[in-house]
Amino acid sequence: MKTRVRSGFWIVVVVLVCLGLASVHGENRRPKNVQVALRAKWSGTPLLLEAGELLSKEWKDLFWEFIEVWLQSEGNDANSSTARDCLKKILGHGNSLIGHSLASIFEFSLLLRSASPRLVLYRQLAEESLSSFPLADNVSSSDENPGFPRDIEGLKKKLDSLPVGENVDSPNGRCCWVDTGGELFFDVAELKFWLQSPERSNGDVFHQPKLFDFDHVYLDSNIASPIAILYGALGSNCFKEFHGTLVDAAKKGEVIYVVRPVLPSGCESKVGVCGALGTEDYVNLGGYGVELALKNMEYKAMDDSAVKKGVTLEDPRTEDLTQDVRGFIFSKILERKPELTSEIMAFRDYLLSATVSDSLDVWELKDLGHQTAQRIIHASDPLQSMLEINQNFPSVVSSLSRMKLNESVKEEILANQRMIPPGKALVALNGALINIEDVDLFLLMDLVHQDLSLADQFAKMKIPQSAIVKLLRTLPPPESNMFRIDFRSSHVHYLNNLEEDPMYRRWRSNINEILMPVFPGQLRYIRKNLYHAVYVIDPGSVCGLESIDMVTSLYDNNFPVRFGVILYSSNFIEKSEINRVSLHAEDNGGQTEDLSSLIIGLFLYIEENHGIHLAFQFLSSINRVRIESSDSEDDTLERHHVEGAFVDTVLPKAKSPPQDILLKLENDKKFHLLPQESSMFVFKLGLAKRGCCLLMNGLVLDANEEALMNAMNDELPKIQEQVYFGHINSHTDVLDKFLSESGVSRYNPLIIADSKARPRFVSLSSLVLQGKSVLNEINYLHSSETMDDLKPVSHLLAIDVTSEKGMKLLREGIRYLMGGSKIARLGVLFNANQSADSSSLLFVRVFEFTLSSYSHKEGVLYFLDQLSSFYENKYVLSSSIAAESTQEFMDKVYELADENGLSSDAFKSMLLEFSVNKIRGDLNKVAQCLYKLLGSGSNVNAVITNGRVLYPVEDTFLSDDLRLLESVEFNQRIKYITEIIQGVEWQDIDPNLLTSKFISDVIMFASSAMALRERSSESARFEVLNAQNSAVLLGDANASVHVDAVIDPLSPSGQKLASLLRILWKYVQPSMRIVLNPMSSLVDLPLKNYYRYVVPTTEDYSSVDYSINGPRAFFANMPLSKTLTMNLDVPEPWLVEPVIAVHDLDNILLENLGETRTLQAVFELEALVLTGHCSEKDHEPPRGLQLILGTKSKPHLVDTLVMANLGYWQMKVSPGVWYLQLAPGRSSELYILKEDDGGSRNEPSLKRITINDLRGKVVHMEVVKKKGKEDEKLLVSSDDERQSQEKRGTENWNSNILKWASTLLGGSEQSGSRSMAEEHGKGGRHGKPINIFSIASGHLYERFLKIMILSVLKNTQRPVKFWFIKNYLSPQFKDVIPHMAHEYGFDYGLITYKWPTWLHKQKEKQRIIWAYKILFLDVIFPLSLEKVIFVDADQVVRADMGELYDMDLKGRPLAYTPFCDNNKEMDGYRFWRQGFWKEHLHGRPYHISALYVVDLVKFRETAAGDNLRVFYESLSKDPNSLSNLDQDLPNYAQHTVPIFSLPQEWLWCESWCGTATKSKAKTIDLCNNPMTKEPKLQGAKRIVSEWPDLDLEARTFTAKILKDEFELQEAGASDKSHDSQGDEPSVEELDLESKSEL
Repeated sequence: MKTRVRSGFWIVVVVLVCLGLASVHGENRRPKNVQVALRAKWSGTPLLLEAGELLSKEWKDLFWEFIEVWLQSEGNDANSSTARDCLKKILGHGNSLIGHSLASIFEFSLLLRSASPRLVLYRQLAEESLSSFPLADNVSSSDENPGFPRDIEGLKKKLDSLPVGENVDSPNGRCCWVDTGGELFFDVAELKFWLQSPERSNGDVFHQPKLFDFDHVYLDSNIASPIAILYGALGSNCFKEFHGTLVDAAKKGEVIYVVRPVLPSGCESKVGVCGALGTEDYVNLGGYGVELALKNMEYKAMDDSAVKKGVTLEDPRTEDLTQDVRGFIFSKILERKPELTSEIMAFRDYLLSATVSDSLDVWELKDLGHQTAQRIIHASDPLQSMLEINQNFPSVVSSLSRMKLNESVKEEILANQRMIPPGKALVALNGALINIEDVDLFLLMDLVHQDLSLADQFAKMKIPQSAIVKLLRTLPPPESNMFRIDFRSSHVHYLNNLEEDPMYRRWRSNINEILMPVFPGQLRYIRKNLYHAVYVIDPGSVCGLESIDMVTSLYDNNFPVRFGVILYSSNFIEKSEINRVSLHAEDNGGQTEDLSSLIIGLFLYIEENHGIHLAFQFLSSINRVRIESSDSEDDTLERHHVEGAFVDTVLPKAKSPPQDILLKLENDKKFHLLPQESSMFVFKLGLAKRGCCLLMNGLVLDANEEALMNAMNDELPKIQEQVYFGHINSHTDVLDKFLSESGVSRYNPLIIADSKARPRFVSLSSLVLQGKSVLNEINYLHSSETMDDLKPVSHLLAIDVTSEKGMKLLREGIRYLMGGSKIARLGVLFNANQSADSSSLLFVRVFEFTLSSYSHKEGVLYFLDQLSSFYENKYVLSSSIAAESTQEFMDKVYELADENGLSSDAFKSMLLEFSVNKIRGDLNKVAQCLYKLLGSGSNVNAVITNGRVLYPVEDTFLSDDLRLLESVEFNQRIKYITEIIQGVEWQDIDPNLLTSKFISDVIMFASSAMALRERSSESARFEVLNAQNSAVLLGDANASVHVDAVIDPLSPSGQKLASLLRILWKYVQPSMRIVLNPMSSLVDLPLKNYYRYVVPTTEDYSSVDYSINGPRAFFANMPLSKTLTMNLDVPEPWLVEPVIAVHDLDNILLENLGETRTLQAVFELEALVLTGHCSEKDHEPPRGLQLILGTKSKPHLVDTLVMANLGYWQMKVSPGVWYLQLAPGRSSELYILKEDDGGSRNEPSLKRITINDLRGKVVHMEVVKKKGKEDEKLLVSSDDERQSQEKRGTENWNSNILKWASTLLGGSEQSGSRSMAEEHGKGGRHGKPINIFSIASGHLYERFLKIMILSVLKNTQRPVKFWFIKNYLSPQFKDVIPHMAHEYGFDYGLITYKWPTWLHKQKEKQRIIWAYKILFLDVIFPLSLEKVIFVDADQVVRADMGELYDMDLKGRPLAYTPFCDNNKEMDGYRFWRQGFWKEHLHGRPYHISALYVVDLVKFRETAAGDNLRVFYESLSKDPNSLSNLDQDLPNYAQHTVPIFSLPQEWLWCESWCGTATKSKAKTIDLCNNPMTKEPKLQGAKRIVSEWPDLDLEARTFTAKILKDEFELQEAGASDKSHDSQGDEPSVEELDLESKSEL
């Protein structure tokens, strides 16, 4: 009864309060919402086609199965009357083709629209296909209605140099066409006629369309046939007809049938309602976060213009009334008192708007993190609870702080924090750590999808779930990219020994000295052989002799390195290969020696008889004699040089005349034998092809001094780490230790590629699991007596049976097994072109029969080796073969069979049934298999080892290389998988099938599938953290996906991670262990924002019509009187910009919305960022290298520079196929891309880049200097260049590149601006264009910016081009500026640059804006731009900026105005006159950053941008540094990046300059006054007399363009009253941006 009375009392109180509040607050206090959407720039793509792409990503053949399933179900659209029905239908057909475990991820990927970019890529290819064959009657009507709006649209399009997936128009109303390279077919009848014509088969191979690895190639296509590509969309009749025709043709072997799904614009009505679903709406994206941050409004920075009315668009979702609001559960109150609904809801609204806390008392904050953890742990749905807390933190913080804390929670958190820092976040997926900074929904889903897909494949292999979990969760050993060549042998000749030679006796021997700090570049002189620099050289080559000179010079200068040489003769090795002689030195004793062998022999003689130092002196003498020799005009070495050097060297020491010694040695067999052994040693090491090289502790490098220094710097931290942990001490042999741990027996760059080039892998399991595959039918060869052993390593050799190269590879493979291998087996995939003769087919048949019948016999390897040798010599190498020669081959088979203990009778009976057609059919199957694996089906010689592909294989691939491959792959990838598979307890498998072959197959397929996995090799020991009272444990421990996480729920990363984990839990149901790690003892609120992570759901699909209405971020009941700032948290590769936003998103004050309930904002994914790292082997990154990117037809659409920092570069791209190349000019004169090193060095080299998802791409590229250009510098000062020009009489490269770039960017700037001025007929502007750069954020600053533009234009007659950073501009400004440019006759460009991931990020938006003013000047503008002036948005210009633009900066990259010092009142604020700044500046002036000039040519050629970024990176991590970032940084760096000081009159501001100099001012800046803190608007009207008129003109023009009557009236009113209002205080504000001017 008491309870009832108490609840009744509360209801009365609520009603009274509600009624009171409703009367006080009225309608304007109704809760307000914020809604945000993000759409792609491209037009809508059909969901049906996206589903096909997602299925093909899962399994290539599923694409074709999906087409068949859909075609069979066509006509059933009757049940699909809404978008949601269609979605269910598409998902139903897709799910019927894939396993249950993958169905939910397929559904989510489709909702996420992650395949939409791939369809955009196909649009680009379709456009290229149509443009190759222009249609006469498909003429565009672009000349109709010329006039003002078209000019504006044209200007907007011209500005966007990057084409973004515009859909192709249907050609003449046709929706499908077939491209065969030579012609297009729009009609099935024409296609059938072409298929029947005889010319088709022998079509010109050069006209064949290019296929890509993402293309859908029909599974039964004959790979030798011509290509036919169908462009069209599933669902249309024409697609069905073309598809049926081409499938039949492909099955007959007439074509390679390829589909590129495209639904041309105008064909939407022809594909059915479900086929067109998604095309009518924008592609709204999910997978990003939106933040509404509470803004510190101690000083207000808002425009005083009236707030405009927005579009009212309410969110259909109802609010959740079950949530606690200040202790009230309103759903229960409403149940009890439904008649008071309006009053109760008014009370709830009041509570919501009053609950926002942006400050708490310190004692309330202290345990807030622990209280949050406790609430999450005890919630029924912990992930949802975490989401609600950290996404609405300002509204829930007060109730959290009042919660009673359980001490056990706090104790466990504090105990864990002894092992992990408070607030630290970690996430691991199946044991592999994920980078929290980079993770986004698309990356996470790809990682989860690949693991689920692997689990699905393993399950089909009958591997039990427990073993699948082990396979997925066990991390492979960390991949070593430091392969060291084990060169230890008697063939190494050391010049010195730091530990024993007396010359080093005075050096310290304490190994711990290496841990002591030294100055950069200083060497450590420790008496220990830490660095072994062994040069592998041919002493007969110039390079070899120069290397010797370098070594002796360094040795003489006490360089702390142990030097040695290994000598070889390249001539001897070449002869050995050409003559095909046995590669054993003893067989070659009688060969005549060459010059290099002579030198080696003499070197060894001198070393043995007179010591190593004299031997090195002999090598140096050879080079000296060669150089001094007057009769030798070129560099070639001659015999008399060698003999002369020998005589000079030996004469002082020899007991008999040197000539006699020479003669005696000539006849000594050992003298010839030793050089050959040394050469063969180098050959077996695999180093002969590299020419001169350096082995630094076994690492293979170029033989130059720079490489030696870089290698020492790279080795140092590794040695220091080993010394620190005690693994290396004074007794350790460092070389033995390194080579024992990571040494390999041979160098082959194909096998042990350096870390930048990831080895190529293919999944063999996907081919096998698709059905019958040639891989299931392979019979393997084994080393003798190991047939029944488990073979974890499986080498598959693809052999072109008609080529010498293929037969050589086959014989090396057989010899490899003859040499013995206990863990490897060898299978052969024979391939041949269509013209292969009967003898080749016969050989294939005999070989395969031998494998299937006799692979267990001891003599089989010898039989096959002899047979291969006979076939190669008789049929492959010989030019003409008689027709009857197959009989000779058969006779040889019988003879060899009998010799090796095989039955010749079996061969005879087999050959009686020999069928040429059957063998050709088998070869065609192999060709299809190889085509799927390698992209080529004939003339293939390749090695595939457990999925690792070596293709193409070089000529000198030896059995030793297979041994190396076996060792590397087994240790790095296969060993741990083998251990897991061997421990499996197999179920549901016939024990008779569990043979060693079955297990070997499982290991081969599993390891090949695992190799394609993208994951980190880093892990963490999560199990050491306690998880009883402070962790969330979810899911089944035996799930295929396991997530370990450590999260601070009250952190920005916690906001995002909570959302991602919630999505994972919903769609994947993984097992999860989430340990909460909040900060302890907080002193300030950890979160001051609201956050929403945008995730698509099926609710976005209408259940009424065919529209798609989402996904969107929705913030309900946001605080009305708090100023909020909107920020987007998007994946790293996305560049987004607002396109619809009536209100100022920097300053959202919801109480000003009036009747509008929901503030709307729509953003657009403008572009993706393509990033990369450019390197030059053994050199620093080639900073300043210029790159261009485009399509085949338009090679230059975007350009950039390579930075020194990590060789980093970035460009904007959209989905499509792009080509990256070096820019014409100095970059391409000096360098080529390494990929094309083998090709012609005269043609420009291209790198193809495919963008087909929303994850962007990171490209690693290597460049090499062209021959003869090795010593030239890329960046040459224009002053140096000018001097050399006078000698050469040529223009410098900078001007050449600038002329070239400007023409490619649409004519020179001058002509572009001139034509624009003439076109508009305004101003009659003429002369050299002035380029001005500015940045603005928020409506107030955009208002200032327009005034600045007008003030510039009114004071000059020259053409002007303005450059704006588009990231922060509002949609209104972007709408107005083209019209303004048209009206006032100026040009403009919108530029952007994505903050690089490696550069320390700023968190505050304002500091990010400051950083953009200075950090990326070298890369943010087109390369054609020579000079630019930065002008602050709040500046008013009173002089001709052309005067400043033309000013001579005396060769300096930057020019700033120093701060004035004549306003003595401000002396106390001039911080640069005291303390740190006074010391640092050394008398140089401190400059203001409101106006500066950048000589971009000088800026780039002196790498000023790189230097500024280095200073920034080192200073910015200290929160007390760079408080005025854009100003402090250039002033701090002016010793390195010199500044030209501009005359004082170029920048005047009242705060610092006083009124005396105002009359001379050429520009006036509205600097803040730190004394008075006068609002900027108020100051503008008072200080700058022309400001009100310029403001009126700009606002009137803006209102006219935006058709805003209210704004027009307000502008007029302000015009009449601005004089009278001038003295009244306006909106008080401090412009944060101009803090940098204090």
